[in-house]
Amino acid sequence: MTSKMLLYGATGYVGKLIAEFAKSQGIELILAGRSQNSLAAVAKELNLDFRVFGLDDQQAIARSLADVTAMLNCAGPFSKTSHPLVDACLQTQTHYLDIAGEVPEFATLEARDLEAKNAGIMLLPGVGFGVVPTDCVAAYLKNQLPTAQRLILIYETVGGVSQGTANTVLPSLHQMGVVREAGKLIPARPAEKRRKIDLGAGAVTAVTNPWRADLVTAFHSTGIPNIEVYTVFPAPVRFLMEISQYVGWLFKSALFQSALARLIKTLPTGPSPEERAKGHVGVIGFAEDASGQTVTARLSGPEAYDFTALAAVAVMQRIIKGEVEAGFQTPAAVYGADFVLDIPGVKGFD
Repeated sequence: MTSKMLLYGATGYVGKLIAEFAKSQGIELILAGRSQNSLAAVAKELNLDFRVFGLDDQQAIARSLADVTAMLNCAGPFSKTSHPLVDACLQTQTHYLDIAGEVPEFATLEARDLEAKNAGIMLLPGVGFGVVPTDCVAAYLKNQLPTAQRLILIYETVGGVSQGTANTVLPSLHQMGVVREAGKLIPARPAEKRRKIDLGAGAVTAVTNPWRADLVTAFHSTGIPNIEVYTVFPAPVRFLMEISQYVGWLFKSALFQSALARLIKTLPTGPSPEERAKGHVGVIGFAEDASGQTVTARLSGPEAYDFTALAAVAVMQRIIKGEVEAGFQTPAAVYGADFVLDIPGVKGFD
């Protein structure tokens, strides 16, 4: 079996960060993307091979994946990029990874579970901060309280945001999401509930995040039927989420979306190395069973983009060792709750 890995979207902020760390760990990595010039520059800087292909040519994708064990998709929006890449992975029997973090992308891949099993490949989305820490916390809580019926996950990130993340989150603040109740995903508004929580640096306000992929992955990993996810957003973002149900028309207007796009373009590509070094993440989870018994778990780790690079490379290393399971998977389901504790800088589950 080859140990080659292919990273699609290598010229983006997170893609390049992952490529740099993968190279430092000795992974045989091939960079890929649509732009010849941009890709060549990154490949030259990192002294890595590269392949250029778009996602509108299925045969070109398949040719590029034919000799690799797994591919990591870092090119958003994942709702558009994952389908053609997964199609090619099924054709070439290549394991598929990505760094997505929202419900629709995960639900789409979960629906392709049987296809993946028949092809003998693993579909493992969310190998970055997107779900790795929260999924492992969820699995740990389930192990501690096998009778759990309710799960609450809360997380905070400190250290800045990339243009790509802003482009994913800000334009869709008005959109409905979901919550998990009695095992089913049901519609839910953003910021329907709020909680005061101390994740280690003082009390902060967290609100329900109905887009977070844990609403798919935590159920897959634990079977707990009732799940809520809360996020600590900056106050202005939280305010927009809370008023979105009343002024949805404003969010949908072309003028507002255009102004938002211009604002996002003024942001830095992503946090600087110094900003990332000062950043951190925090996660806390609560599980409760029908009798009222509860368990709690905490986790802390490096800044979110660094966390993503570390986690993605850790998954690559597991795959190179042959640690794969066909079908739709989650990090904790395939590698266990303790997987996150192997990531440098992560501490938990106290």
